[in-house]
Amino acid sequence: MSLCFDDFPIGAKLPSLTKGPMSPVHIMRWSAAIENFHRIHYDRSFAVEHDKLPDILVNGSWKQHVMVQLLKDGLGPDGWLWKIQFRYKMMDVAWDTLHAHAEVIDRREIDGLGFLQCRLALLNQRDQVSTAGFAVGVVPLKGGRRPPYPFVPKPDYDVFKAPAE
Repeated sequence: MSLCFDDFPIGAKLPSLTKGPMSPVHIMRWSAAIENFHRIHYDRSFAVEHDKLPDILVNGSWKQHVMVQLLKDGLGPDGWLWKIQFRYKMMDVAWDTLHAHAEVIDRREIDGLGFLQCRLALLNQRDQVSTAGFAVGVVPLKGGRRPPYPFVPKPDYDVFKAPAE
């Protein structure tokens, strides 16, 4: 289903995305795929006893991937994730279940396209925010053109400033 600018009023929530629980096997598979063989991602004894961590850690790059997938899916097949920024606020560990959320906090029509600024949050099963940030997506206006591929932003597109968390 194609989505357009009118489908995203301020306050609209994009469909959430849930991942997990994150088993040590899943965490290790991601680590292997990106060639990150740090022992904190697969060796519980090392993580807990040597590095004094609470358990095996979920990879930060995997959390980044979840946030990007949330926006890619939520903006629809004609939408584009243009910019994303976030920060890790706490660790996620093996057996956590993670829930990604995005909410439209600002929107603009520029050059025949719809620009959406979204607040992002990744929460664990205890409702603790482990990753938070902001993103800008681009979607077509109703009856308008699709964002071009590749999407090459013009300097005057950069109208959003990151709000305080």
